Amino acid sequence: MDEKNQPRPGFGSLLSPISPEETTRYRSPQRHILFVIDQLCEFSGAERVLLNTIRLLPKDRFRSSLITFQLDPSIRKELTCPYWVLPLKKTYDWNAVRVALQIRSFLRKEKADIVHTFFETSDLWAGPISKLCAPIKLVSSRRDMGILRSSKHHLAYSLLNPMFDCVIAVSDEVRRFCLEKDRIEPRKVVTIYNGLEFDKVSECAPAAGLRSSQSIAESAPLIITVGNIRRVKGVDVLVETAARVLQHAPEAVFLVVGRKSDPTYYEALLSRIDVLGIGSSVRFLGELNDVLPLLKSADVFYLPSRSEGFSNALIEAMACGLPCVATHVGGNAEAIEEGENGYLVESGNAELAANRILALLADRSLRFRISTAARSTVERRFTARIMIQKLVHCYDELFSMRDK
Repeated sequence: MDEKNQPRPGFGSLLSPISPEETTRYRSPQRHILFVIDQLCEFSGAERVLLNTIRLLPKDRFRSSLITFQLDPSIRKELTCPYWVLPLKKTYDWNAVRVALQIRSFLRKEKADIVHTFFETSDLWAGPISKLCAPIKLVSSRRDMGILRSSKHHLAYSLLNPMFDCVIAVSDEVRRFCLEKDRIEPRKVVTIYNGLEFDKVSECAPAAGLRSSQSIAESAPLIITVGNIRRVKGVDVLVETAARVLQHAPEAVFLVVGRKSDPTYYEALLSRIDVLGIGSSVRFLGELNDVLPLLKSADVFYLPSRSEGFSNALIEAMACGLPCVATHVGGNAEAIEEGENGYLVESGNAELAANRILALLADRSLRFRISTAARSTVERRFTARIMIQKLVHCYDELFSMRDK
């Protein structure tokens, strides 16, 4: 790892002082973007988008820094900018005061132009602290339909939303939520979809030895989903869907890729699978950093989520040329046009999902038509290049406002 990308435990005189030489080294003519995220502990959608954004922002125009309150060691190698880990468990104890002072010290030394926040603690605690401590523009990324918010979060957002200079919604549905539920001024809320590096998708090969390692017959249809295992991702609905599909396609195998985020829920899934007698047909593969080879090895992608802001896994599957069946929630309908490049089903409707999957498995020409259209959709609308272009335009608008 490059020396300047080593983690820094703190700022100022409070913890591990930054010398004048270090401060000079970090400064440059580029605009400085400080990203703040609650934690980097798994490779979920927001985390992937943040890491890619830091890596892909034009280096001649921007330099990036990162503050997080918790970091999994396995993610350190993915970070391509200076970063600091400031352990924070509560926002109302003496340690929180110390961390707030550390953030203030950083902003004064490093002269950030924009503070860009992800998730509730960063939005509601670190964001306002930054705004009060330095002449910065404050940007928030909103990536879901409020499913993780408590009542106190809703209250805090209603009070603090006016502090944000820009809110980036990951889909038009999330933007609508920001306007209707959060009452944010429409001029402040912009939709920027997640984007994929399409060249990397194209160059990726199917997973070698997948079927042999999993003892899956070469002729067995593979249906895959990607998402951390918790109720909102609807894996219980996938289990019920699998049971219906297996009645007509007994060789089919369902692969579930994702971290076991809710152990109780996971145990309930195993119990239900055992009752249905489909244990050999539903495989949990755990969390994987690179899912593209698996996606390219499957026949159908199924997203049974109960709620989504905008699914990275869905557009990854579409880019890999997989015909997709997804629930009609959040921004999914902004990627899938019913019957043209995929299918949408109501959340919880295992019967219709099974029928759509069976129709795709039975008709090779249908799979080819749907998958070709899906791949074209991602190439036209959901690339990293488009995402970065729109984000840079958003930043430039904020700079022009500040520079007037």
